[in-house]
Amino acid sequence: MGGAGAAAAAAAVAMAIKASGAIVRVPPEDFQRLLEQNVQGLVVHAAPRLLARRHKYIMGYKGLAFYTLSRELLAVPRAVQIVEAKRIWIP
Repeated sequence: MGGAGAAAAAAAVAMAIKASGAIVRVPPEDFQRLLEQNVQGLVVHAAPRLLARRHKYIMGYKGLAFYTLSRELLAVPRAVQIVEAKRIWIP
């Protein structure tokens, strides 16, 4: 049953990747520049947890999802909506 379980888990991850579309990981500086261009956008933020000591951010921009990790809070323009999440999981 171990092999079948592993295959099912791999299939679930593959489906999650297909459902989410392209996710582009960028450095915090590039994410900040994209934020400044996407002033009417929406950003999801997850605060650092116990072991992962980085802020996680994801936003959609021009049909792609941009993701970054940062030790510091990023300055988000006032016009950008922020959704606070407990966790962001990227497949």
